[in-house]
Amino acid sequence: MDTRKVKLVIGAICVSALCACASATPQTDSRFGHAVNQAKMQQTLDPDAGSKARSVDGLGGTPARESIERYHDTFKAPPPTFEVIFGTGTSGGGR
Repeated sequence: MDTRKVKLVIGAICVSALCACASATPQTDSRFGHAVNQAKMQQTLDPDAGSKARSVDGLGGTPARESIERYHDTFKAPPPTFEVIFGTGTSGGGR
């Protein structure tokens, strides 16, 4: 095969590959992610919550500290185990 024909075939393949990468839906691509962002905004209770200074509702300092200490104490020792006893009878065609 002639080198000129090989170069022409390779060039045609490259041009067709580049055309395949071009977007055929510019209107859709310009709004890509719009539905997700709109859904997130609709699920946000107060979009301006970070700019408002409010008091924090919940536990006071001492009860919160004690509950955290109790939580940390649960990791110091494993929970107690117990033995499970299964019945020895059979039900419906046992061996």
